[in-house]
Amino acid sequence: MSIELKHLRYAEVAERCGSFRKAAELLAVKQSNLSRRIKHLEEQLGIALFERTSGGVRPTSAGRDFVNGVRHILDELQSVVDGAKAVGRGEAGYLVIGFYTSLSAGNLRASLVEYGRRFPQVEISTVEGSRTRLFDGIQTGTIDIAIVTGEPVSDSNRSMMLWSERIIVALPEDHPLAENEIIYWTDLKRERFLLSERDPGPEIQDILVAKLSSPGDMPDVVRHDVSPENIKSLVGAGRGVSLMCEACMGASYAGVVYREARDGNGSIRIGYRAYWRDGNDNPALRNFIRLLEERCPPIANGNGAHGASS
Repeated sequence: MSIELKHLRYAEVAERCGSFRKAAELLAVKQSNLSRRIKHLEEQLGIALFERTSGGVRPTSAGRDFVNGVRHILDELQSVVDGAKAVGRGEAGYLVIGFYTSLSAGNLRASLVEYGRRFPQVEISTVEGSRTRLFDGIQTGTIDIAIVTGEPVSDSNRSMMLWSERIIVALPEDHPLAENEIIYWTDLKRERFLLSERDPGPEIQDILVAKLSSPGDMPDVVRHDVSPENIKSLVGAGRGVSLMCEACMGASYAGVVYREARDGNGSIRIGYRAYWRDGNDNPALRNFIRLLEERCPPIANGNGAHGASS
């Protein structure tokens, strides 16, 4: 049995209007055409859907049951259509974001909050991992976009420059330097630094070495294969001091205080960049990139309209 969807709509509107004439006017079709199509539908089903009278039409018992079912089908179909359109516009669907820095504060957290406010029907999943793992996920399609620190890498991804954050010193609260609002790099010359082996620990160590190393004298660095959060716990336990991105300051840890690190030129900053795969057609990703462009205008960062190739 082949029943056209529009003929189901004819029957539903006719039942609702109680008149073929009114239904035809509402649907902007000829009354004779609507009446003929409903008659054909009845013949296909082998039942009478309507009783015709001089005052209009009214559904039979079978017709009433049939139209109730049709109405449910049409409502479900409309929900499917509306949902597909929302996904196509990026207003619904899924977005997977990779990162390895803290979400306790900073621009990444603020961007996720704003995106969630604008597109509440998009389900956001996050992946925390190393730069290598995140880039592998972009290439395989399991990650839509990665927000990482450092300089651009040479691969087939698209990228855009984002924000930068200050390098912050994490100290035990009873450390003599904790009394200072600002700490200069020269004040840290004899400190033991606790750094994570995980990203962005290696980048921060490069900054540390550049600032404090001299011929025959390297900073005292102890690296741990733990998360930056656990590094802060070690700092609070008095095992040493640490360096981290400004976003980490959003989370409080017992016995830990944060101070800005400066030299003669001011604060030291580390840049962030977004990467995604060229050809990823996820509409939710397009909207997230537009949001990032709003927060980090392309004219200012030189990316062009939709990011530059790395």
